[in-house]
Amino acid sequence: MSSSAAVPGRPRDPQVDRRIMQAALDVFGDGGWAGFAMETVARRAGVGKASLYLRWSTKEALLADAVTAGLLRVSDVDTGTLHGDMVELATQMLELYVGPSSRTALRLSLEAGTIPGVAEHYEAMRTAQIAAARAIVHRGIERGELPASVSVTLLLDTLVGGAMMHALSTPPGKRAVLAADTASHARRLVEFLMHAVTAPVGSAA
Repeated sequence: MSSSAAVPGRPRDPQVDRRIMQAALDVFGDGGWAGFAMETVARRAGVGKASLYLRWSTKEALLADAVTAGLLRVSDVDTGTLHGDMVELATQMLELYVGPSSRTALRLSLEAGTIPGVAEHYEAMRTAQIAAARAIVHRGIERGELPASVSVTLLLDTLVGGAMMHALSTPPGKRAVLAADTASHARRLVEFLMHAVTAPVGSAA
């Protein structure tokens, strides 16, 4: 359910709502919570401040809705194979941290827990993402694609952390190239990780 209260009168324009929420994500990404103000969001969105207050009574409510509706989410996928599922998961992580909302995602990881009304939305989103990622690995174990002894947590930490760090460490001049073909790096990362996980113990590096 949206955190904004329904307002009687002329129906709201969904395009304006989306523009405002994207502006909210951009402003938060640029300046964090300390730099987040309704006036700044209104100016970024090209609307009057009154338009924001007709939709959201507080800046906390605005940011909570923007995070819930506008931030790219890591979701469960089932391609039929562990390799395919993990490539999709890594691709989603790369797109999140190399895309236009990358700064917002980083800011949220640092600040969301301290913002009333936003913390709950962000935690629910993170919990759903973790559950989706773990479901991918558990399906792989059930299909016999991974040994049952594999640590689900360590596998996902390596996959997700590897994708995130690659996105963040890519030089600005090369980020557009990565963004245009995130799947290629995702496949290389998954193949490297799968080889390490499934290689016989004692095999040559």
